[in-house]
Amino acid sequence: MRRTHFKNISLAFTAVALALALTACGAGPNAETRQNKKVTDGAELMIQSEGNNISVTNLLLVATEDGSAVVVGTIINYSEERDALLGISANNVGAVITGEQNLDQNKPVRFEGDVATTKAVFNGVGAEAGKNVKLSLAFARAGVVTTNVIIRDKRDDYANITP
Repeated sequence: MRRTHFKNISLAFTAVALALALTACGAGPNAETRQNKKVTDGAELMIQSEGNNISVTNLLLVATEDGSAVVVGTIINYSEERDALLGISANNVGAVITGEQNLDQNKPVRFEGDVATTKAVFNGVGAEAGKNVKLSLAFARAGVVTTNVIIRDKRDDYANITP
């Protein structure tokens, strides 16, 4: 009976050691699973040059029933210097922008949602969900940045989006 008890303790110790090793808990703050921050379909970019410090998060387009594409995302200027969003374009077509376009320090410009401050729509461009498109954002100080964004369909979190 003593031998069985020792064998059970040894087996339990091995199981705990294996569990710790396989879950990468020993990797600490630099574990690969801790470095993954992307939680949305949207593109994310930082503009950090020449005194600019602008963050763009969850940037994507939502296709609507009439073929329009609506911009979703958030822009935050962390710099003390004010900037402004001058325009958004995709495939040389400009979006119609209404609402807040000034980028004051730490004051988010949000496209869509309950706390939206701005709306940007590409009217009747034949947007197709599942496709990717190059989207360019033009800023007064930070210049023009281009990124690849997905076009989502109008469901789930995006079900209430209208052109």
